[in-house]
Amino acid sequence: MEQVDVVVAGAGVVGIAVARALAHAGRDVLVLDAAAAIGTEVSSRNSEVIHAGIYYPTDSLMAQLCVQGRRMLYQFCDTHGVAYRKCGKLIVATSTEEDTKLDGIKARAEANGVEGMRVLTAAEARELEPNLQCTSALLSPETGILDSHGYMLALQGEAEAAGAMFVFHAPLLSGRAVDGGVEIAVGGAEPMSLRCRTLINAAGLGATKLARAIDGMPSQLVPGTYYAKGNYFTLTGRAPFSRLIYPVPVAGGLGVHLTIDLGNQARFGPDVEWIDTLDYRVDPSRSDSFYAAIRRYWPELPDGALQPGYAGIRPKITAKGAPAADFVVQPPNVHGVPGLVNLFGIESPGLTSAIALAALVAERV
Repeated sequence: MEQVDVVVAGAGVVGIAVARALAHAGRDVLVLDAAAAIGTEVSSRNSEVIHAGIYYPTDSLMAQLCVQGRRMLYQFCDTHGVAYRKCGKLIVATSTEEDTKLDGIKARAEANGVEGMRVLTAAEARELEPNLQCTSALLSPETGILDSHGYMLALQGEAEAAGAMFVFHAPLLSGRAVDGGVEIAVGGAEPMSLRCRTLINAAGLGATKLARAIDGMPSQLVPGTYYAKGNYFTLTGRAPFSRLIYPVPVAGGLGVHLTIDLGNQARFGPDVEWIDTLDYRVDPSRSDSFYAAIRRYWPELPDGALQPGYAGIRPKITAKGAPAADFVVQPPNVHGVPGLVNLFGIESPGLTSAIALAALVAERV
């Protein structure tokens, strides 16, 4: 049976970043993915936002890795020629009740280490964004947008330059704990068995399923799997805003917000839909609720301006209505399987956090 040093299951942004970190540390790394290319699921179906680290509970992994990862990401983009724009974000209040919440959001952001947060009056916000309607706003100058595919390609190129290998159409089907590591079964056109010293489960939407397929992994330490589908609509024509526009957060999410891409095209979303199976179709009838939500902060949104865009699905590990879970990084001393590191619930801000998360994984193996 062929023996390898490190296997990374999953070639999304986190898996690629982990492969890069471990290859730089001198490990021999093999990345396996069932798809035909890098980043085909969670990593490519999002808003491409570089998050500042505002909303996450202080001292959580999400908060720590988002703030650290955001700083590392901007530096990586600068040194690797990845396109991005630090456009900033406005969190907008549209009522007196929402006005009172901005100070609390600012305080949490600052406790998390987010720089430059500033509360604006309605007039100050409209000076920045004349098409905006609000009663006050919170400015986050560190928020940005990037070319997520260009980012992943740059990570992959550096990982490969350091010796990592990527194999596609190669689903990791199962595994079992053995002396000195994990023995895995790989499917695809040429099924094989491999033994590895270290297995990084960065399978995103399939991470919990893979963990359950590893003989020796305690089932009680594998969280549930819940799919939170976010639907996005795109705007006909160019965006009338130069910054991202987010409403004050609502129960269960951040509300229908406006993001822009590097071509200044606008998209709105997500509205969260809990589903049982992977389904990326966007129902055009959902636009009715989008118009109502968007017109709270942009009343001039024209009728017929929204078109179904795309959907993304987050790998939640808590059910609808339950408190949001933190990132879970589960090393061998937690579950007892030699060499196995499970990454569970790596959703937003995973894109922003990827390099910092990879550094943490590299430390723990």
